[in-house]
Amino acid sequence: MLDFVFIIGPSGVGKTTLAKELYKKLGGVYIEQNTVPEFTIPENVKDEGIYEEQVCWGCVLRQAEYFQGLGMHNIVILDFDDLRARELPALFKGHRFVILRMYSSDPEQIRAQMIHRRDNEGGLFAPEGIERINKKISSREFLPNEIGIDVAGKTKEQVLEEAYALVKDFEPELSYEYELDDINNYFSWVISRGLN
Repeated sequence: MLDFVFIIGPSGVGKTTLAKELYKKLGGVYIEQNTVPEFTIPENVKDEGIYEEQVCWGCVLRQAEYFQGLGMHNIVILDFDDLRARELPALFKGHRFVILRMYSSDPEQIRAQMIHRRDNEGGLFAPEGIERINKKISSREFLPNEIGIDVAGKTKEQVLEEAYALVKDFEPELSYEYELDDINNYFSWVISRGLN
């Protein structure tokens, strides 16, 4: 049993679809950063994007801490800024966690999924950068307790079964040496960070 399951990957890769089913199958908790309540950004804030991202990330961390404090396990967390992935091994060292990195060796599949989502469910539609972001995510070195899932050519059911098999048998490292990975290996939806 794991404490936390973090799901990362480019937009349109199927993170939300996987997370919703995986948390049910694991019997855990589901935390999605974009469900943080709306809030007003104070007028004196110089960079609204950074402020918004920091508040949302702080809310996710507090929720994770709260649910763990209640004795809950398999807390599935997703939709945080990709840049935050590099912090996970530092923040959660000593906890039983896994990072599921989703990507596609066929970027056209992600583009098609994004178009399908836009036409049927709504949501973010940003096809122009998807290939670059997918490549950045899929090509960087693995972090401690991180494993990859290539969704290319797979149905959502196949991805779920693969993820479930990986997570249920995963034995995380609890003690490891880690320095924050190079910031340039990550992207950010905060334009002022210059990582897009």
